[in-house]
Amino acid sequence: MRARQKAIESYGEVNVVSGVNSADNVQLIQMLFDGLVESLKSAEGQINRGEIAGKAKSLARASKIVLGLQNALDFDEGGEIATNLNELYSYVVRRLFHVNAHNDIEALKEIHGLMEEIRQAWKSVPSLIGTKKNNSGSRKEAVAN
Repeated sequence: MRARQKAIESYGEVNVVSGVNSADNVQLIQMLFDGLVESLKSAEGQINRGEIAGKAKSLARASKIVLGLQNALDFDEGGEIATNLNELYSYVVRRLFHVNAHNDIEALKEIHGLMEEIRQAWKSVPSLIGTKKNNSGSRKEAVAN
């Protein structure tokens, strides 16, 4: 539950979309990645157009999302995967600071590529966890909380 609350707090801070309370954990993570990719794309356009204030705002939003994802990691349940994601998220935050300071489009594209891979992996999670019948016979997603 702690991980969900941390992710919700991060999601609320960046004001991406309403309806977070009705999302399950997987949907919430997917929404965070959608907001992250949107911020990275915005920052790229803003760098290309010389919109320094907009770029800084988009990169700050992206950083908040990554930090929210990082804070939501469950090291007890996630083991090595959580540790690897923690290291990746730390790297991404450092690179976002670099991009902001140097308007480095190539570094921004690197970040986008890394985060897009993780985003696509999260899109496949619902099919991996499948569905199972509850006692009333209706189908329900089997998502660990």
